[in-house]
Amino acid sequence: MAIEKVREYFAEFGMENRIMEFQESSATVELAAMALGCEGARIAKTMSFIVAEKPILILCAGDTKVDNAKYKAFFKEKAKMIQFDQVEAIIGHAPGGVCPFAVNEGISVYLDESLKRFETVFPACGSSNSAIELTIPELEKYSGYLAWIDVTKLKEA
Repeated sequence: MAIEKVREYFAEFGMENRIMEFQESSATVELAAMALGCEGARIAKTMSFIVAEKPILILCAGDTKVDNAKYKAFFKEKAKMIQFDQVEAIIGHAPGGVCPFAVNEGISVYLDESLKRFETVFPACGSSNSAIELTIPELEKYSGYLAWIDVTKLKEA
C-alpha cells in the first residue's frame, strides 16, 4: 500500500509516528478538514498534471483552484490533469491519497504560494484516510520540491 511507502519514507527521518490515519475518509478537502477539525484552506491538496509529457505535482491550499492563465504563463502550456484512472500508475498514489512523499521516479513537485499564509498545512500520506501536519519549512524539506510557483486563485464562495 502507498501509505506504507510513505510511512517508510518518513521513518528515515524519525517522523513516521506523525502520520495520522482516520476511520473516515479524508479523500477530499472537505472530508480531510472534517477529519482533522481544521479549516479546509489548510489542507495541502496535491494535484497531478502532465507538462511537456512528464508528470508533475502541485501542492496548493484547499481553498484554491488552478488559475489557467497563471498556469499557462508559468508552464507555457495549457493545464492537463492526469486522468483519474491513470494517477496511481503514474504517480504511485491513488486519487484521494496523492502526496509528494514516496512517489515514483521522475516526478517534479511544485509548491503553490497559496500555502505560505499558514504556519502548518496537512498533506495526505498515500491513502484516502491519512495526513501529516507539516510546517512550511518541513513541507519544503520532505516534498523534494523544485520551486515555489503562483498558479492558483481563491475559489469563489
